[in-house]
Amino acid sequence: METFEPRFSTYKTDSTENKTVPIRKEISYGLLTPVEACNIFKRLGVSYSKAILNPASNKDQYLTISKTAINTGIYGVDMGYLKVLGVTQEMIEYMMTIRSLSNKLGIPDEYFTDPIKRIELDISDPDTILALMNISYFRMEDHLRAGGRESAAGLMVMGGWVEALYIATQLLYNPENPDPEVVQKIAEQKYTLTTLLSFLKNYYDDPVVVFYTKKLKFLKNYFDSFDIYFRKGDLEIDTKKQVLRSSGSEMTVTVQTLNEIRDYVVKLRTELVAP
Repeated sequence: METFEPRFSTYKTDSTENKTVPIRKEISYGLLTPVEACNIFKRLGVSYSKAILNPASNKDQYLTISKTAINTGIYGVDMGYLKVLGVTQEMIEYMMTIRSLSNKLGIPDEYFTDPIKRIELDISDPDTILALMNISYFRMEDHLRAGGRESAAGLMVMGGWVEALYIATQLLYNPENPDPEVVQKIAEQKYTLTTLLSFLKNYYDDPVVVFYTKKLKFLKNYFDSFDIYFRKGDLEIDTKKQVLRSSGSEMTVTVQTLNEIRDYVVKLRTELVAP
């Protein structure tokens, strides 16, 4: 019988001692709006790189509904990334870009008019901006579904998920000296990827959804090659909020697999932002 030897562990060395109460972390396995997906950058010290973003000027290149929807999600994560770093002026530019793309999707302009007016009154509160954008994304998804364009809503969510993973693997992951917390955040995406694939399965009548689902399934092969373990009695599952809570985890993921995930995500993201 083989002995399990974790490659990475996010348990603190003193987490089992009675002296301290371990801090429980939340792992989301549900689908998030592109803005919410930016939680992946929190507490991890993400650095600023304008080159990592999809340039706002690219918005005029997206002529199809599918490309417009995908990049609405991508720009949402880019805007959230700028929020994390406090780059407020560029964040406003990306918000205007999202508004422009949403118009192409036939989403009522008033979904963004009120937030923009409120932001113009007080540009100093990026948290308020993000909260307003989150509301706008929920309303956008509801509008697309109500109009029989559920697949566009699905592609928007997919675009945001890929962009968040792209930024994380490019700016946070260091193969020479992998940070366990960063590795955990990347590895945890195996849960959301499973949920995303299940979600997209509802829209197989759209050939674009089928096309990208095949690519996501290929990516899933890398995530399926490793396991995440929790200590007995340490895992709590909140099905209402769709989160897992624990004080840490142990992962069998290897640096080679992480590199393969990073490289494949680069190819996929390049394809998504292309005209």
